[in-house]
Amino acid sequence: MSVWAAGQSMQGNNIQEQTSAGPAAFQAIGIEKYYEEIGHRIDVLKGVDLHLPRGEMIAIVGASGTGKTTLLHILGTLDRPTAGKLLYDGVEVLQKNDIELSAYRNRTVGFVFQFHHLLPEFTALENVMMPGLIGGRDKKEMAEKAEEILGKVKLSERILHKVGELSGGEQQRVALARAIIMKPLLLLADEPTGNLDIKTGYKVFQLLQEMSAEYSLSAVMATHNLELASEMNRCLTLTEGRLHE
Repeated sequence: MSVWAAGQSMQGNNIQEQTSAGPAAFQAIGIEKYYEEIGHRIDVLKGVDLHLPRGEMIAIVGASGTGKTTLLHILGTLDRPTAGKLLYDGVEVLQKNDIELSAYRNRTVGFVFQFHHLLPEFTALENVMMPGLIGGRDKKEMAEKAEEILGKVKLSERILHKVGELSGGEQQRVALARAIIMKPLLLLADEPTGNLDIKTGYKVFQLLQEMSAEYSLSAVMATHNLELASEMNRCLTLTEGRLHE
């Protein structure tokens, strides 16, 4: 498959690179991020370029502290870069205000974190319903969708259990169901198996692949696990603030 290599320079605001998967759904252009500390500046990202066609799954690997989580937060608009652009189907995302970005995230982006960030006072069903309720969807409709997706991740018998009553693998499957209930176009997974044993982690990863294929999601997964990374469409390394094939 012909793809635009990460790290290649791109120009213009409305680039439509063609691949066998069609036009790029998501593009990051020249993403920089630095933090000012007393007396010096810490550069985390130094001009990251990324082209993600619709439906493609990529892995990002790299040592701890290289900026993988920072990059995923920027791709998902949880954080803003110091410089650079994010394009979604050619439209500049970062020009939106905070309210518009919140709506964009709710409709377009799903997140799975290493630590699930589920709400412990709610059941599995209620946790999965939450993005829809926040987005103003009908409660009955979201309950039906949540039950369906929990079935797909093999948790039909656990939907009324609270978070503390679930195993680590079950909690992460609930988090995956929550991430895809709004049928996002972009799924971001930050070390989704890092807090699980090898066998359980691989099962969660397989479900992530299955759900990505079923819902035609573009997916970016940051991981230390090179074996899992090798099963993605592409594997990129983040080192010294830049992405490399």
